[in-house]
Amino acid sequence: MQRRKFGRLDFDVSLLGFGCMRLPTLEEPPPNSEVGDIDEEQAIRIIRYAIDHGVDYLDTAWGYHGEKSEVLVGKAIRDGYRERVKIATKLPMWLVKSREDCDLKLNEQRRRLGIEQVDMYLLHALNRETWHKVKKFKVLEFLDEAKADGRIKYAGFSFHDELDVFKEIVDSYDWDFCQIQLNYMDAEYQAGVEGLQYASSKGLAVVIMEPLRGGKLVKNIPHEIEALFDEAPIKRTPAEWAFRWVCNHPEVSLVLSGMGSLEEVQENIKTMSEAEANSLTEEELVIINQAKDFYNRRTQVKCTDCRYCLPCPQGVAIPRIFSIYNNASIYNSFNEGKWQYGQLVKEEHDSSQCVECGQCESVCPQHLSIIQYLKDAQEALA
Repeated sequence: MQRRKFGRLDFDVSLLGFGCMRLPTLEEPPPNSEVGDIDEEQAIRIIRYAIDHGVDYLDTAWGYHGEKSEVLVGKAIRDGYRERVKIATKLPMWLVKSREDCDLKLNEQRRRLGIEQVDMYLLHALNRETWHKVKKFKVLEFLDEAKADGRIKYAGFSFHDELDVFKEIVDSYDWDFCQIQLNYMDAEYQAGVEGLQYASSKGLAVVIMEPLRGGKLVKNIPHEIEALFDEAPIKRTPAEWAFRWVCNHPEVSLVLSGMGSLEEVQENIKTMSEAEANSLTEEELVIINQAKDFYNRRTQVKCTDCRYCLPCPQGVAIPRIFSIYNNASIYNSFNEGKWQYGQLVKEEHDSSQCVECGQCESVCPQHLSIIQYLKDAQEALA
């Protein structure tokens, strides 16, 4: 297994990290199961297989698998496996209502995991709103105290927002590491490549999540992209192309993959053993860019999410609708798009609420035909 240095810290880690949010599950979980619907025997087997083959970083969180992932990870690291891995889990910022909540959550997570010290502790899913909460409840002071008393070893954060917010957070505390979404479709999305390079320049280790964009880059692949990869001089699966693009960046310390089967673990270990930084040729990068361009041509609405159209007098979630519509079209994932759109219908924020007042179109800097696009989205997703 290839290894990389973990930022400015004095150790290295396996390039592949095991993300414990998509573990194998049972159709009919036993009653009162400690691990919910997780297939405990299979999950422990594939986690330990990964560790035995060089993976030494397990990533979990409070809410994964209905708050059962941490319990399962705690079971998987028994029998001598604890000493062979670094455990990462996350403070659920959406549940933090006071400074005291931070201690309560961390202590419960240590109990679930069955460990005294969490190696890598992250503030989960920071964005502009939760960053205000971090400052309000003095969560950074909590991290200092948890480090000092030995409950956590290293402090980091995971992130979902715009680049300027990311840079502000990076510059506001002596972080050890951060976790960002990155794949060849999201090079300029959220923190993106610029954020990766910025954090790395500050000495932070950078952990990558969503290298396959939640599986969208390996499922329901359009025929044109299949043909593009098939015609490449080097034969690789869509997953390997995507992983290699991420690993090609030398600033990347570790890549998380949510693995639910032994076959996925074996394939990813093989890929990560070979995917070195700066190893892709110009020809290979062209192939990936061609795939990206093809996906982008499937975009239905050229919305930039500037939000000038908001608030809509009728409560229509215009940019959110266009995002769902675009993702469904780009990645051929209309079943997922319809489910997401259904949530907007329940909240009465869907396209059917539009009364065609035209206020949104009058302020749209892209001069989009918003009313018609809302109708198109309604027809495709309702």
